[in-house]
Amino acid sequence: MLEGLVISVDAMGGDDAPGMVIKGLEYFLTHEGQGRRARFLLHGDQAKLAPFLAKAPRTRERSEVVHTEKTISMDDKPSQALRRGKDSSMWNAVASVKAKRAEIAVSAGNTGALMAMSKLQLRMKQGVQRPALAASWPRLDGVSVVLDVGANIDVDPAQLTEFAIMGEAYYKAIYKKDKPSIGLLNVGTEDQKGNAVIRAAHERLSESQLDLNYAGYVEGNDISTGSVDVIVTDGFTGNIALKTAEGTAKLIGTFFNEAMQGNIWSKFTTGLNAFALFKLKQRIDPRRVNGAVFLGLNGIVIKSHGGTDRIGFANAINIAVGLAETDFMHAIDRRLDALHDEDDNIGFIT
Repeated sequence: MLEGLVISVDAMGGDDAPGMVIKGLEYFLTHEGQGRRARFLLHGDQAKLAPFLAKAPRTRERSEVVHTEKTISMDDKPSQALRRGKDSSMWNAVASVKAKRAEIAVSAGNTGALMAMSKLQLRMKQGVQRPALAASWPRLDGVSVVLDVGANIDVDPAQLTEFAIMGEAYYKAIYKKDKPSIGLLNVGTEDQKGNAVIRAAHERLSESQLDLNYAGYVEGNDISTGSVDVIVTDGFTGNIALKTAEGTAKLIGTFFNEAMQGNIWSKFTTGLNAFALFKLKQRIDPRRVNGAVFLGLNGIVIKSHGGTDRIGFANAINIAVGLAETDFMHAIDRRLDALHDEDDNIGFIT
């Protein structure tokens, strides 16, 4: 039986699992995880995991394998996953959090299936209507957090307000900033811009007495420039923005590689600027911000990108361990309680 800070891992989730998962854990323990007390509960096929664990001594020493042969396909619909997925590696990873055997669950598997299983097993926090998927986003001077990036297509003003509160608590826990600034994503910063839902959420956040550092409307370019720390939006808009940013990062990476493989002169000038170009490539590398968190559940679940590699998965594990070491869940509860007390006092209607 593992003791201490335990992270439950869907070892079979992801395009290149289980190899990528085990290599990611080993990378974490070799780099960011040195001196950390994390242990890992690995859910998956023991026979398939064994050869990878044999080459990962640090992970093998800190892990326990919970055998299951059932897995969730990346193509399974959420309804299919719920019907057929009980006792799968993904289901069991979340179940371990529900049973208090682990602090947090991490999976690089099917997003829709993970959301459905997490909601069914962990349930929503009292007073939260829907969970939000929060993703980290590189910017000029650090990292922003954007939510929702795919969990909810349609939202109402109350849900956007809840997203703001959960996003603030998440940013404080991970990036250690006492009063992160919050912006509401819109098509412009003028008061009359946006649809009725956005304008009502803006009014609600502007009038709140919760001592939120609410900065008002922000536009799409503000996500990367760092005008605010937490950007609140619906899942439809957030997911499109996220996928656009990922595609742009890959395009720039391709341009970078082409520049290094050009003619002799381009190779020479690239060589002269190798260090600066390497730092640029690091800053736009999506792996360094891999790991989105489902917020609003009675437990923490982290979704890693399904196509990531060991470095990206190690970052998702680093986020998991970082959250487990904080008072994050209780901070959200306190803020939500205050929000709902305020709503009761003013008679706020969604």
